Amino acid sequence: MMTSVDTDMIRVLADPLRLKIVTLLAHETLCTTHLVAETGARQTNLSNHLRVLREAGVVDTEPCGRFTYYRLRPDVIESLAGSFAELAATARATVATDIKRACP
Repeated sequence: MMTSVDTDMIRVLADPLRLKIVTLLAHETLCTTHLVAETGARQTNLSNHLRVLREAGVVDTEPCGRFTYYRLRPDVIESLAGSFAELAATARATVATDIKRACP
């Protein structure tokens, strides 16, 4: 059986700034102002990256007056991690049983 990893999610998280945002949000819920200060990114650039993360389902938003807070959805990260764990388990089993396809 083929193990599948969500390539779209990998692309979303592969961007260095988005990965930095996700890492920061793993520690606490932050508003855009905090994220600008923590990352040094411009507001418009940061907003574009937050939109990508929101559309991919990686973060949830919470309006709070004139600010919007962002919270990481750990289930999304766990799902991706689980896919990689399955892939690693499959590779371990392949190595342990010395499965190899014969050359024609």
